Amino acid sequence: MARQKIEIGSTPADPKYKIAITEKGPYLVYGNPPLSQQFIMPNSLGESWYFQQGKNFATEDEPTAICRCGASKKQPYCDGSHTKADWDSRCNASMSGLLDNVEITSAEEISITDNRQYCAFARFCDAATGIWALTEASEEPIAKRIAIREASLCPSGRLMAWNNDADKPYEPKYQPSLGLIEDNTISASGGLWVRGGISIERYDGRKYEIRNRAVLCRCGKSSNKPYCDGTHAAAGWRDKIDGIPDGVTVPEEVY
Repeated sequence: MARQKIEIGSTPADPKYKIAITEKGPYLVYGNPPLSQQFIMPNSLGESWYFQQGKNFATEDEPTAICRCGASKKQPYCDGSHTKADWDSRCNASMSGLLDNVEITSAEEISITDNRQYCAFARFCDAATGIWALTEASEEPIAKRIAIREASLCPSGRLMAWNNDADKPYEPKYQPSLGLIEDNTISASGGLWVRGGISIERYDGRKYEIRNRAVLCRCGKSSNKPYCDGTHAAAGWRDKIDGIPDGVTVPEEVY
């Protein structure tokens, strides 16, 4: 069997942490990682600016079944609705690495890698003139800092900022944990934010590349399953979970 890939800048979690994707049903979560709402919070201009934690959820059952069809009435948990829901359960995302076939924006100080198929529509890259303009202006310390910050807050890892001198990415430090992304600005709920190098395994036994950050589809509508492709935004999908952003805030500096 091929050895599981590990993305540059990512550290594999303890093997007890794992997400197994069932063929026509839920995600099965092993290892009891923390699970909480993660709200995308705007700045004064309405731009995505940071994450703030909301309600916590138990993962004490081994495994914990998390809905991936979007139809469960007991979100975030599976209630069997996938057997009657109209959804395509197939996982058709590439098994290649996140950094394969990326677009690269290079400047003197930093570079940005971009794999658009993993965009989860969190929109951190749009703030403060946008990450691409900030990268081009990264000889200015403030522009450089904000560009790195925006790339680091991209929950899916679609965007990564790189230190040109060291040839390595700036990566936030995450413990193995899961987040339910909530996006009140666009009145939608997002994907399952997988952090800290948790292994993700297909129903046929193949394992995806281990990543420090990834977002899995929860609405059941992504065309890049198991990963989120932002379709929840266009669909206006809501998980209808009670909760408010009153917990831990992802700090201003995330690298």
